[in-house]
Amino acid sequence: MKITAIAFTLFVSRNSPIRAFSNAAILCTRSSSTTNYLARSTVTTTSSCPRINTARTMSSTAESSAANPLLESSDLPKFTAIEPSQLTPAMTSILEQLEKDFASMETTMSEEGSKGYDDVLPVVEKMQHPLGYAWGIASHLNGVKNGDELRAAYEENQPKIVEASMKFSQSKPLYDALVKVQEGWAGQEEKEDDFVTAQKKRAVENSLRGMKLGGVGLEEGAPEQIRFKEIKMRFAELSTAFSNNVLDATKAWGHSVTDAADVEGVPESGKAMWAQAYQQHLITECKDEDEKKKLEEAKVDANAGPWRLTLDGPSYVAAMQHIPSRELRKAVYLGYLTRASDLTAVEEEEEKKEGAKIGVIFLWIVVAFTVIWLVCYFRDALLFFFGNAWNNTRRYGCKGCLKSFCPCIFGYQSGAGSGGNEPLDQIIFETEDPNAPLMS
Repeated sequence: MKITAIAFTLFVSRNSPIRAFSNAAILCTRSSSTTNYLARSTVTTTSSCPRINTARTMSSTAESSAANPLLESSDLPKFTAIEPSQLTPAMTSILEQLEKDFASMETTMSEEGSKGYDDVLPVVEKMQHPLGYAWGIASHLNGVKNGDELRAAYEENQPKIVEASMKFSQSKPLYDALVKVQEGWAGQEEKEDDFVTAQKKRAVENSLRGMKLGGVGLEEGAPEQIRFKEIKMRFAELSTAFSNNVLDATKAWGHSVTDAADVEGVPESGKAMWAQAYQQHLITECKDEDEKKKLEEAKVDANAGPWRLTLDGPSYVAAMQHIPSRELRKAVYLGYLTRASDLTAVEEEEEKKEGAKIGVIFLWIVVAFTVIWLVCYFRDALLFFFGNAWNNTRRYGCKGCLKSFCPCIFGYQSGAGSGGNEPLDQIIFETEDPNAPLMS
């Protein structure tokens, strides 16, 4: 989970801002330590693309950023001042401004004229930075300081982030502008020692590949695009649900140790951590307020114990490195390995969907076999009926066809019984001999 949170915090520093923005929005768990050398070293003030978007973003959120630390993206995160209730207002403000800047960017990218690298990727990255900064902090806190309020706010805003990321990855004006930048380098001579140009080319190439994988080739409003969006949303939902399940399982697991021989050779810091965890566990489980106060005031003896092993990172690493008991290490390892392995709710939901699909398929199979059986059982009557209908159609035209299918309505005509205009129902169903069989 910490790796996931770090990936969110660092995603704005990747070479490809568009690809990074999309991956971050769907909870991509790949971490990257690559710094964005290009955005800081290649942006010039002579670019022809207007740079007022970022300034407008900063100015529009200047007042609210004083009260909401998630909007202060120009400095290090102020974790101690961040509250879960601030997440939704921050995301709403950032997304509203991002929507305006995105529309302005697409208009600019659609205009005729040559555009260089500095007119495209650095502008996009600056536009995405406030959202990436705030959402990266929220993702990190959701991983290391998860709570009901933060979890609810995070799940509420996640679909909006996924939708915003898809707008960038499926923007055809932006894609066309990147293609023009790439084509502009085609005829230029490449120097082997030109490190900056090589990194620019790689950034453009990664962005184009990310946009292709993000569905830029899908037509707007096409069934494929709608289905692609549903898959993205579902993937983000399942990823968050799994992360929450892992966090819950990590908090729930614990193994108490009372024998000092089981922690022999463990550093003092590790035993102190486990003794503190045992005391905290007793405080959490205690129902009596007076007893709970006594436990809070009691001093912890790291050497005397007891101790409680957990699956938190520091506890898990210390246990696997220093605990001498093989069986105890095995218990900790299996507990860590099988976190969130009981996905009953998700499995039941998927089984319901699969069961519904199987039920529809089974119903169609039953209907098909029933129709086939009826056709086979009444084949003689059907052959007789359709054969007469065909003959009557040839003899009398459309009227004969109608009389064959609806003899009760179209069967009798004026002048019946004279010269081939006999009533059709009488021709088909009546004979002169009442004892003759209906069909011979």
